[in-house]
Amino acid sequence: MTTRTDPADRDGVSVGGSLVERLIAAQFPRWAGLPVREVRSSGTDNAMHRLGGDMVVRLPRTADAAGQVAAEQRWLPHLAPHLPLEVPMPLGAGVPGEGYGHSWSVYRWIDGENLFDRPLSGGGLLDAAAGLGRFLAALHRVDTAGAPRSSRGGPPGTADDEVRAAIRDLGADGRHDAEAATAAWEAALRAPRWQGAPVWLHGDLLPGNLLGRGGRLTAVIDFGLVGTGDPACDVMAAWTLLTAASRGAFREAAGVDEATWARGRGWALRFGLTAEHYYRGGRNPVLAAIGHRAAAEAVADHHCG
Repeated sequence: MTTRTDPADRDGVSVGGSLVERLIAAQFPRWAGLPVREVRSSGTDNAMHRLGGDMVVRLPRTADAAGQVAAEQRWLPHLAPHLPLEVPMPLGAGVPGEGYGHSWSVYRWIDGENLFDRPLSGGGLLDAAAGLGRFLAALHRVDTAGAPRSSRGGPPGTADDEVRAAIRDLGADGRHDAEAATAAWEAALRAPRWQGAPVWLHGDLLPGNLLGRGGRLTAVIDFGLVGTGDPACDVMAAWTLLTAASRGAFREAAGVDEATWARGRGWALRFGLTAEHYYRGGRNPVLAAIGHRAAAEAVADHHCG
């Protein structure tokens, strides 16, 4: 989920098709003249444009997002051969130019529809749950020598103040039961911390970063937060995407222990509550909806468990 409908980044630099054409012509002349067309989504960090029929140009909108480019370029080719689902493959590394101030990338295009726009259900969702669990189990086995730390590699409680503020405001708005959300959050904070070696993380397993074709999960995209740490962050997919009926298949395939499951629920609460709090009121309806769903599922799961 890496583009906005607004064609300018937060620094006011145009990231439209004409910029992409100039950058490609200057830095990758072998691809000059290929058709360029915008890829629209609800993400906030990157603009994307199709390049020809089988490539996509990804341009960060902010310095923070630009800082993720080198990690994706370096580590996706290392990770991809070990993973059972398709992931983006870098084809070119761009540098600032043509009035654009950030590093950028060209990737191979992956066909599919994201699972927010085209949700899976029934047997398709159950298969996706198991498939995503196997993906995480494989990701966590990949050698981490030299790997960077993910910004989401710690416990969920490092954002305690922000989560409690979100609970207070969303409770006052009637969007969540503040008492139930607080109880679920405090239970997550009591979960034992990760004692194992850091493992690889995707860091942002939201429905918009998962692609499907033919009613099946086929790809995982947007590795901007890739790095190592506590595996709990990626476990939040159990609540951002899955249902009570499909979580067990995900957990079994991923091999998640009780404490990591509890911290993962905490990450779903942290992401869900703070995302809904920030994006509500029309700022980004898709991310607000994903956040609301994640938090509501995590609260309900805590109280049912």
